[in-house]
Amino acid sequence: SLDSLQPSLFSKLTRRPESYFDRVWDSIEQATSTYQHQLKTKINCVVMPDNQNELSEFAMLTHSHPNLDIRFIEYMPFNDNSWDTNQFISYQNMQDILNSSSSPYQLHRLSDGPNDTTKWWSYRSSSSENNNNKTGRIGFITSMTSHFCSTCNRLRITADGQLKVCLFGSTEISLRDILRSPSGERLLPKVVHAAVQRKHYKLGGHQDMNDISNHSSENRPMTLIGG
Repeated sequence: SLDSLQPSLFSKLTRRPESYFDRVWDSIEQATSTYQHQLKTKINCVVMPDNQNELSEFAMLTHSHPNLDIRFIEYMPFNDNSWDTNQFISYQNMQDILNSSSSPYQLHRLSDGPNDTTKWWSYRSSSSENNNNKTGRIGFITSMTSHFCSTCNRLRITADGQLKVCLFGSTEISLRDILRSPSGERLLPKVVHAAVQRKHYKLGGHQDMNDISNHSSENRPMTLIGG
């Protein structure tokens, strides 16, 4: 995760010293150079008013680092993260910024996988001579304004052994306790299957981002859920 390319703003957002930015960036450089022919490196960036003016700079990293994918994430409400609509930048807003008429580069839609949680694009010039250049991808995680719940197959297990079938749902099932029971290994597949079958149609049973925010105290902070 990297939410700013400016050390001062990085420090503000992470509550860490500015010097830590260099550590993060050095790690990204090492990953992209060491595995450039084998693996993609992904950077997740939560977009807010403070960093929205950096979107183009982030997007251009897919040109200087062709095996780098940038994923822009809509700010999501969680327990204790002080979410409000004034801090929210939508998928459409992000696209408008990147497709600004002052930029020679525009977003071009790519295909997504059947269970992708990311909408993938490329960021390139419309001139034909640049279209064959290899670049990384630009992705948008649009949980709040264009959810993908009907095709999402993600499950999360927390550090204390709780299964969450949806990031925004407060329901948890203790796989730890089941595994510690005498018949735990036999029961485990059935419990996981039942949990998935009871999953809400969208957003953990909430109507929209404001409804999630109103009930955020019922869920864990993101730091206790894990990525």
